[in-house]
Amino acid sequence: MIASLALAAVLIVHTAPAAGQDGPIVTAGPATGETAEALRIREAVAYANPLPRGAPEADYPLVAWCEALVNGHVALGETLTDADPLDRDIIRLGRLEAADFRAALQAAEPRQSAASRAAARAAAAEATARWAPLAGQDESVRSQAFGLFFGLPGRCEHAARRLRENITTPPATPEEVGLE
Repeated sequence: MIASLALAAVLIVHTAPAAGQDGPIVTAGPATGETAEALRIREAVAYANPLPRGAPEADYPLVAWCEALVNGHVALGETLTDADPLDRDIIRLGRLEAADFRAALQAAEPRQSAASRAAARAAAAEATARWAPLAGQDESVRSQAFGLFFGLPGRCEHAARRLRENITTPPATPEEVGLE
């Protein structure tokens, strides 16, 4: 079912990036020409998919977790002496994505409870710790790990947008957007 939801979302909202577009790879924000309904469908799919083990469910801690994973990936890439142009571009885009997550967290921080802020700190520490075992490895191992990072759940970008825009209503479900 989740695979069919993802396929439906891709078919419904496939949009090409604007020429010369620079910045984080758009997986959740309004793309050029994307309708509000298309964004709602992609958000429903993102929230319907299960998160990886260890990822927090609440948006604020999740965005902190996502930012820490991206920062760890960037830091790992920066240790590579044989980084090719694609690696350098991934590092550059990762920095932009991490900055986007950081801005969302900063915008939402005053609205968070002490418990939510503590959960975000714990989630970020856990995500950061995932990269620690690679610190002492030789370059070939670090390079392979950098190349094998599979990215983030689509919910990260949606959660960041919801934090930035102070959206407090629950996201739509696949059923509500006509996918089930």
